[in-house]
Amino acid sequence: MKERDKLTSFVVNLGLGSNVILAVLKTFVGIFGHSPGLVADGINSTSDVMYYVVVKFFIHQAKKPADVEHPYGHRQLEPIAAIVVGAFILATGLAIFWDSVQKVYALFFSSEITQIASLWALLAAIFTFLLKIGLYYFTRKSAKDTKNLTLKALASDHLNDIMASFAVIIGILAGRIFGWFWTDPMAGAIVAIYIVKTGIEIIVESSREIMDRVPDEKFGRELRDIAMSVDGVRSVEEIGVHKVGQHYTLNITISVSGDISIDEGHDISHKVEQRLLESFDDGINRVHIHYHPHRVRNINKGNDL
Repeated sequence: MKERDKLTSFVVNLGLGSNVILAVLKTFVGIFGHSPGLVADGINSTSDVMYYVVVKFFIHQAKKPADVEHPYGHRQLEPIAAIVVGAFILATGLAIFWDSVQKVYALFFSSEITQIASLWALLAAIFTFLLKIGLYYFTRKSAKDTKNLTLKALASDHLNDIMASFAVIIGILAGRIFGWFWTDPMAGAIVAIYIVKTGIEIIVESSREIMDRVPDEKFGRELRDIAMSVDGVRSVEEIGVHKVGQHYTLNITISVSGDISIDEGHDISHKVEQRLLESFDDGINRVHIHYHPHRVRNINKGNDL
């Protein structure tokens, strides 16, 4: 867990530092290089810096050990941090879309003379594009290694920035070569739709983690089959899954024969617990088993036997 936290902190710090540099670079070059698209991208990086600071705080708090008020620890702050990222991405996407539509309208119906973006603006956009590609792949790999939803959300944000930078590059090139100044904001509007979609997906996925949803039907079926493989288990009646960080805590209700002793029931429950922990040694850290006498329903009379 310490190595996981160390890698997570490194990825967050790397993204924060990169966005600080990009925010200053793109905003400065965009203003003096006459590229509205690059200025907007610089503002996007500035908002990235703001929520990276928030994410950094959440990640730090998530490392705190369990206490009386939080017996499962503080790892649930990770999906909460992911929701924060998703909300920022969603808001940024909507803002970019609205701003882009207004700029397209203004360029088509305004007689104002537009200056051609400088070569420095193009180079800054290309630099951003390449840097974000590297950050995206590194963050995505780290998210897979740590199974951290926050890093997965940050990787999606890097991908959005790649799309946005590509749109700026296309817009600047079209303006410099063909004089099509409207392509810059038009590409931004198209990218904004993708950004909004990504933000919604992050919020939905992270919310499912907080709502203790069973990951998928296959996982629930595997849990049931493993429990049923233990001698003495008559049925598996309920399965509760609570995810904390990258691990699951299980609350399972089984039924056993009503003719056995309490000690025998306890032994069966312990075997179920051990078998589940052994089968998912890297995914499950706690198993709580509740058992009660098995009852067979008489189909004809509708009574329990």
